[in-house]
Amino acid sequence: MSRSLEGIGAQLQTEDEYTKIAEIVPGGPAFKSKLLHANDKIVGVAQGKEGDFVDIIGWRVTDVVQLIRGPKGSIVRLQIISANQSANAGPKEITLVRDKITLEEQSAKSKILEIKNNDKNYKLGVITIPAFYSDFDAEQRGDKDYKSTTKDVQKLLTELINANIQGVIIDLRNNGGGSLEEAIKLTGLFIKSGPVVQIKNSNGSIKVESDPDPAIQYSGPLVILENRLSASASEIFSAAIQDYGRGLIIGEESYGKGTVQNLIDLNRLMPNSSDKLGQVKLTIAKFYRINGESTQHLGVVPDIKFPPVFDFTEIGESSEPSSLPWDQIKSADYTPFGNVRQYVPGLIMKHEERIKKNDPLWKEYMDEVNDYKEAHDKKIISLNEAIRKKEHDEEEQKRFERENERRKDSGLKLLQKGETPPSDEEQKDDPLLDETGHILADYISIAG
Repeated sequence: MSRSLEGIGAQLQTEDEYTKIAEIVPGGPAFKSKLLHANDKIVGVAQGKEGDFVDIIGWRVTDVVQLIRGPKGSIVRLQIISANQSANAGPKEITLVRDKITLEEQSAKSKILEIKNNDKNYKLGVITIPAFYSDFDAEQRGDKDYKSTTKDVQKLLTELINANIQGVIIDLRNNGGGSLEEAIKLTGLFIKSGPVVQIKNSNGSIKVESDPDPAIQYSGPLVILENRLSASASEIFSAAIQDYGRGLIIGEESYGKGTVQNLIDLNRLMPNSSDKLGQVKLTIAKFYRINGESTQHLGVVPDIKFPPVFDFTEIGESSEPSSLPWDQIKSADYTPFGNVRQYVPGLIMKHEERIKKNDPLWKEYMDEVNDYKEAHDKKIISLNEAIRKKEHDEEEQKRFERENERRKDSGLKLLQKGETPPSDEEQKDDPLLDETGHILADYISIAG
């Protein structure tokens, strides 16, 4: 699972005749541009700087992929409708330069978040893990310096501990999973030896995968930040941390991807065929938490919830019509690390008190959530062009004013009407990470 590929770095899927962004691959052109996001719809594709746009509404996703793919360094232009835009919004054009996405760009990264909470200063470590990766080829060659999520996080933890951080946030937002083995090894950095995940095969047999190493890399205050697009291996890691009572889970309910699939090449069954017959994807197993509950459908429910941006009935494993249901098996034999949940009621109370104080970053986030819900729930659309144009202009004006409010609070130069933010400008505001930092600071204070 070296996770090296070329293109714009986006996984696509079809929904209601539209091609939708299922996931943005960390380190790719789409990720770096900050112009394309999960659940955005692509309605047109053009090649180069001056190529004509091709309307792709109603196309098969495989054909769209072929249109968007191209050699490294070439230009592709997309017409997109953002996920948070209403039906009144016209498509906007973005330009991306295709590139090779390397493992290094997808590696775990860290930073220090300084928080002032109740007149006290806190120094917190933040480790962002975009995927669970491992360079299996290098490992099999005997290369001791092969890249992996666990090895990278281990180094980052050492650096943060040496910097005297008081707590750690593991950011798993938009982490779609990857290597199961890495999820198990990563859990081992925070717990003593014990089971991490149970796997039930199609024949009914159950296998328990464990961390055999009693050593703990970091034993201090820990928080996991997740969202609806945190899936598969990331859910196994956060579920184990929650079941052991090792850390707090904060954010949205995760994706609920608790099944294991295998691809069977049909040409293996008909080796003499000159045609490419494709592949069949079969579900061969299910994942279960060490407490016996499946991660399927339900995902990992946070200890402290943030308001979700997207409708859970439309995004997540439970939204798939043929997905397997949630169920439960016998709990594995494990010893809890602690009882972090005893602090949750007090932390929720402090969190709710804080967000009621009209923090500008949190207010901006809630405005975006409410705008999306309002647009999503709107069932009637006018066919009068003048009314549609008026509604579109009002939405654009609201978006422009909100952006300038954010820039003012961040000390950035205000934009003129029609001006776009510089492409190299760093996005500093992250209200969800900021509030997670405050919750961790509260936890450190309460738990001592």
